[in-house]
Amino acid sequence: MQSGNSVKDSLDMLVKKWPVDKKLYDMQVGMRDDIVDNQVNVGGVVFHVPALSRDGLYVLWKCLWPDCHNCCERQGRLPLTKDDITTIAKKLGYDSKVEFVRNEARVSSWQEQEAFGNIITTLSMLSLKRKKDEREEEDGTPLRCRFLDDKGYCGIHPDKPGVCWLYPFASWLESDRFGKPVVHATFQFTGDCPGFYLDKSLDSIMPVLQEYAPKIYSYNMAVQRTTRENYGFINFVNLDNMPDQS
Repeated sequence: MQSGNSVKDSLDMLVKKWPVDKKLYDMQVGMRDDIVDNQVNVGGVVFHVPALSRDGLYVLWKCLWPDCHNCCERQGRLPLTKDDITTIAKKLGYDSKVEFVRNEARVSSWQEQEAFGNIITTLSMLSLKRKKDEREEEDGTPLRCRFLDDKGYCGIHPDKPGVCWLYPFASWLESDRFGKPVVHATFQFTGDCPGFYLDKSLDSIMPVLQEYAPKIYSYNMAVQRTTRENYGFINFVNLDNMPDQS
Protein backbone atom coordinates (compact mmCIF):
# COMPACT_ATOMS: atom_id res chain seq x y z
CA MET A 1 0.00 0.00 0.00
CA GLN A 2 1.25 3.48 -0.81
CA SER A 3 0.95 6.28 1.71
CA GLY A 4 -0.92 9.45 0.87
CA ASN A 5 2.34 11.38 0.92
CA SER A 6 4.02 9.11 -1.65
CA VAL A 7 0.98 9.37 -3.93
CA LYS A 8 1.05 13.17 -3.60
CA ASP A 9 4.77 13.23 -4.41
CA SER A 10 4.13 11.11 -7.50
CA LEU A 11 1.22 13.31 -8.61
CA ASP A 12 3.30 16.46 -8.14
CA MET A 13 5.88 14.96 -10.48
CA LEU A 14 3.16 13.89 -12.92
CA VAL A 15 1.53 17.33 -13.24
CA LYS A 16 4.82 18.79 -14.47
CA LYS A 17 4.29 16.88 -17.73
CA TRP A 18 0.60 15.93 -17.86
CA PRO A 19 -2.62 17.80 -17.01
CA VAL A 20 -4.43 16.28 -14.03
CA ASP A 21 -8.00 17.32 -13.19
CA LYS A 22 -8.13 18.99 -9.76
CA LYS A 23 -10.98 16.70 -8.71
CA LEU A 24 -8.88 13.64 -9.58
CA TYR A 25 -5.85 15.08 -7.79
CA ASP A 26 -7.86 15.70 -4.62
CA MET A 27 -9.42 12.23 -4.77
CA GLN A 28 -6.05 10.47 -5.07
CA VAL A 29 -4.51 12.32 -2.13
CA GLY A 30 -7.51 11.60 0.12
CA MET A 31 -9.15 15.02 0.07
CA ARG A 32 -12.57 13.82 -1.16
CA ASP A 33 -15.14 12.33 1.21
CA ASP A 34 -17.75 11.56 -1.45
CA ILE A 35 -16.17 8.56 -3.21
CA VAL A 36 -18.66 5.77 -3.83
CA ASP A 37 -18.11 2.27 -5.16
CA ASN A 38 -19.95 1.16 -8.30
CA GLN A 39 -19.74 -2.55 -9.08
CA VAL A 40 -19.87 -3.69 -12.70
CA ASN A 41 -19.68 -7.40 -13.58
CA VAL A 42 -17.89 -7.90 -16.90
CA GLY A 43 -16.72 -11.29 -18.12
CA GLY A 44 -16.88 -12.84 -14.66
CA VAL A 45 -14.86 -10.05 -13.03
CA VAL A 46 -16.47 -7.61 -10.59
CA PHE A 47 -14.99 -4.20 -11.37
CA HIS A 48 -15.18 -1.58 -8.63
CA VAL A 49 -15.40 1.76 -10.42
CA PRO A 50 -15.20 4.79 -8.11
CA ALA A 51 -17.40 7.83 -8.57
CA LEU A 52 -17.49 11.31 -7.06
CA SER A 53 -21.05 11.54 -5.82
CA ARG A 54 -21.24 15.32 -5.37
CA ASP A 55 -20.26 15.85 -9.01
CA GLY A 56 -22.09 12.83 -10.44
CA LEU A 57 -18.91 11.71 -12.22
CA TYR A 58 -17.27 8.31 -12.65
CA VAL A 59 -13.49 7.93 -12.40
CA LEU A 60 -12.45 6.18 -15.62
CA TRP A 61 -9.22 5.30 -17.41
CA LYS A 62 -7.62 4.86 -20.81
CA CYS A 63 -3.98 4.07 -21.69
CA LEU A 64 -1.95 6.91 -23.24
CA TRP A 65 0.88 4.72 -24.56
CA PRO A 66 3.16 5.31 -26.48
CA ASP A 67 3.20 8.95 -25.33
CA CYS A 68 3.29 7.70 -21.74
CA HIS A 69 5.05 4.68 -20.26
CA ASN A 70 5.16 5.80 -16.63
CA CYS A 71 4.07 2.35 -15.48
CA CYS A 72 7.44 1.04 -16.70
CA GLU A 73 9.42 4.16 -15.79
CA ARG A 74 8.19 3.98 -12.20
CA GLN A 75 7.64 0.26 -11.74
CA GLY A 76 7.22 -0.70 -8.11
CA ARG A 77 7.31 -4.50 -8.16
CA LEU A 78 6.98 -7.34 -10.68
CA PRO A 79 5.63 -10.46 -8.90
CA LEU A 80 5.98 -13.65 -10.92
CA THR A 81 3.48 -16.45 -11.26
CA LYS A 82 4.63 -20.00 -11.95
CA ASP A 83 3.63 -19.46 -15.58
CA ASP A 84 5.69 -16.25 -15.75
CA ILE A 85 8.78 -18.05 -14.47
CA THR A 86 8.53 -20.67 -17.20
CA THR A 87 7.83 -18.17 -19.99
CA ILE A 88 10.36 -15.48 -19.06
CA ALA A 89 13.13 -17.97 -18.27
CA LYS A 90 12.77 -19.29 -21.83
CA LYS A 91 12.59 -15.75 -23.24
CA LEU A 92 15.87 -14.83 -21.54
CA GLY A 93 17.60 -18.01 -22.72
CA TYR A 94 17.65 -20.01 -19.50
CA ASP A 95 17.51 -23.81 -19.70
CA SER A 96 17.08 -24.02 -15.93
CA LYS A 97 14.31 -22.26 -13.99
CA VAL A 98 16.51 -22.54 -10.90
CA GLU A 99 19.24 -20.52 -12.60
CA PHE A 100 16.68 -17.99 -13.81
CA VAL A 101 15.33 -17.48 -10.31
CA ARG A 102 18.83 -17.23 -8.85
CA ASN A 103 19.97 -14.59 -11.35
CA GLU A 104 16.85 -12.68 -12.35
CA ALA A 105 14.43 -12.78 -9.40
CA ARG A 106 14.17 -11.97 -5.72
CA VAL A 107 11.64 -12.59 -2.95
CA SER A 108 9.14 -9.77 -2.32
CA SER A 109 6.65 -9.43 0.53
CA TRP A 110 4.01 -6.72 0.76
CA GLN A 111 0.47 -5.88 1.87
CA GLU A 112 -2.49 -4.65 -0.13
CA GLN A 113 -5.78 -3.35 1.23
CA GLU A 114 -9.01 -3.74 -0.70
CA ALA A 115 -10.02 -0.32 -2.01
CA PHE A 116 -13.66 -0.45 -0.82
CA GLY A 117 -13.49 -2.76 2.16
CA ASN A 118 -11.48 -4.04 5.09
CA ILE A 119 -9.65 -7.02 3.62
CA ILE A 120 -5.86 -6.84 3.93
CA THR A 121 -3.88 -9.25 1.78
CA THR A 122 -0.31 -10.19 2.67
CA LEU A 123 1.66 -11.60 -0.25
CA SER A 124 5.10 -13.16 -0.63
CA MET A 125 6.14 -14.01 -4.18
CA LEU A 126 9.19 -14.17 -6.39
CA SER A 127 9.59 -10.90 -8.29
CA LEU A 128 11.48 -10.15 -11.47
CA LYS A 129 14.38 -7.79 -10.82
CA ARG A 130 13.69 -4.40 -12.36
CA LYS A 131 17.43 -3.82 -12.52
CA LYS A 132 20.24 -6.34 -12.39
CA ASP A 133 21.57 -5.20 -9.01
CA GLU A 134 18.19 -4.52 -7.35
CA ARG A 135 18.58 -4.42 -3.56
CA GLU A 136 16.13 -5.57 -0.89
CA GLU A 137 15.52 -2.03 0.35
CA GLU A 138 14.46 -0.99 -3.17
CA ASP A 139 11.58 -3.47 -3.24
CA GLY A 140 8.34 -1.62 -3.87
CA THR A 141 10.03 1.70 -4.67
CA PRO A 142 9.56 3.19 -8.15
CA LEU A 143 12.34 2.17 -10.55
CA ARG A 144 12.76 2.27 -14.32
CA CYS A 145 12.38 -1.29 -15.59
CA ARG A 146 15.53 -2.59 -17.27
CA PHE A 147 13.48 -4.03 -20.14
CA LEU A 148 12.08 -0.62 -21.17
CA ASP A 149 13.80 0.86 -24.23
CA ASP A 150 14.11 4.52 -25.19
CA LYS A 151 10.97 4.41 -27.36
CA GLY A 152 8.72 2.96 -24.65
CA TYR A 153 8.78 -0.64 -25.83
CA CYS A 154 9.24 -3.67 -23.57
CA GLY A 155 12.21 -5.87 -24.44
CA ILE A 156 10.44 -9.07 -23.34
CA HIS A 157 6.97 -8.28 -24.74
CA PRO A 158 4.69 -10.24 -25.15
CA ASP A 159 6.28 -12.51 -22.53
CA LYS A 160 6.36 -9.85 -19.80
CA PRO A 161 5.01 -10.74 -16.32
CA GLY A 162 1.26 -11.21 -16.09
CA VAL A 163 0.98 -8.31 -13.66
CA CYS A 164 2.28 -5.93 -16.38
CA TRP A 165 -0.75 -6.70 -18.51
CA LEU A 166 -3.12 -5.57 -15.74
CA TYR A 167 -1.93 -2.04 -14.99
CA PRO A 168 -3.55 0.11 -13.67
CA PHE A 169 -5.89 -2.50 -12.22
CA ALA A 170 -5.36 -4.25 -8.91
CA SER A 171 -7.28 -7.48 -8.37
CA TRP A 172 -8.15 -9.96 -5.65
CA LEU A 173 -10.28 -13.02 -4.93
CA GLU A 174 -13.25 -13.27 -2.59
CA SER A 175 -15.62 -16.16 -1.93
CA ASP A 176 -19.30 -15.83 -2.71
CA ARG A 177 -22.01 -17.21 -0.38
CA PHE A 178 -21.53 -20.67 -1.92
CA GLY A 179 -17.76 -20.60 -1.32
CA LYS A 180 -16.92 -20.11 -4.99
CA PRO A 181 -14.02 -17.72 -5.69
CA VAL A 182 -14.98 -14.46 -7.38
CA VAL A 183 -12.42 -12.16 -9.01
CA HIS A 184 -12.63 -8.46 -8.14
CA ALA A 185 -10.68 -5.56 -9.64
CA THR A 186 -10.29 -1.83 -9.17
CA PHE A 187 -7.85 0.90 -10.13
CA GLN A 188 -4.45 1.40 -8.52
CA PHE A 189 -4.02 5.08 -7.66
CA THR A 190 -0.24 5.39 -7.29
CA GLY A 191 -0.09 8.93 -8.66
CA ASP A 192 1.95 7.80 -11.66
CA CYS A 193 -0.68 7.37 -14.39
CA PRO A 194 -2.08 10.35 -16.38
CA GLY A 195 -4.77 8.20 -18.03
CA PHE A 196 -7.56 8.77 -15.49
CA TYR A 197 -10.47 11.01 -16.47
CA LEU A 198 -14.01 11.87 -15.36
CA ASP A 199 -17.27 11.13 -17.17
CA LYS A 200 -20.98 11.07 -16.37
CA SER A 201 -21.36 7.67 -18.03
CA LEU A 202 -19.57 4.31 -17.93
CA ASP A 203 -20.04 3.82 -21.67
CA SER A 204 -16.54 4.90 -22.72
CA ILE A 205 -14.78 2.45 -20.41
CA MET A 206 -16.85 -0.63 -21.18
CA PRO A 207 -14.57 -1.74 -24.08
CA VAL A 208 -11.60 -1.42 -21.71
CA LEU A 209 -13.28 -3.56 -19.06
CA GLN A 210 -14.20 -6.14 -21.69
CA GLU A 211 -10.56 -6.24 -22.84
CA TYR A 212 -9.12 -6.52 -19.34
CA ALA A 213 -11.61 -8.96 -17.78
CA PRO A 214 -10.10 -12.15 -19.28
CA LYS A 215 -6.55 -10.98 -18.46
CA ILE A 216 -7.48 -10.24 -14.86
CA TYR A 217 -9.37 -13.50 -14.44
CA SER A 218 -6.52 -15.56 -15.93
CA TYR A 219 -3.93 -13.78 -13.80
CA ASN A 220 -5.79 -14.51 -10.57
CA MET A 221 -6.11 -18.18 -11.51
CA ALA A 222 -2.36 -18.22 -12.24
CA VAL A 223 -1.64 -16.70 -8.81
CA GLN A 224 -3.80 -19.40 -7.22
CA ARG A 225 -1.81 -22.13 -8.99
CA THR A 226 1.42 -20.41 -7.97
CA THR A 227 0.59 -20.36 -4.27
CA ARG A 228 -0.95 -23.84 -4.35
CA GLU A 229 2.34 -25.21 -5.68
CA ASN A 230 4.36 -23.31 -3.06
CA TYR A 231 5.87 -20.71 -5.38
CA GLY A 232 4.37 -18.02 -3.19
CA PHE A 233 2.20 -17.27 -0.15
CA ILE A 234 -1.01 -15.27 0.28
CA ASN A 235 -2.86 -14.57 3.52
CA PHE A 236 -6.16 -12.68 3.87
CA VAL A 237 -7.27 -10.81 6.98
CA ASN A 238 -10.79 -9.36 7.18
CA LEU A 239 -10.69 -6.49 9.66
CA ASP A 240 -14.45 -6.75 10.09
CA ASN A 241 -13.90 -10.13 11.76
CA MET A 242 -11.15 -8.95 14.12
CA PRO A 243 -12.03 -8.65 17.83
CA ASP A 244 -12.62 -5.15 19.12
CA GLN A 245 -9.49 -3.98 20.98
CA SER A 246 -11.09 -0.86 22.47
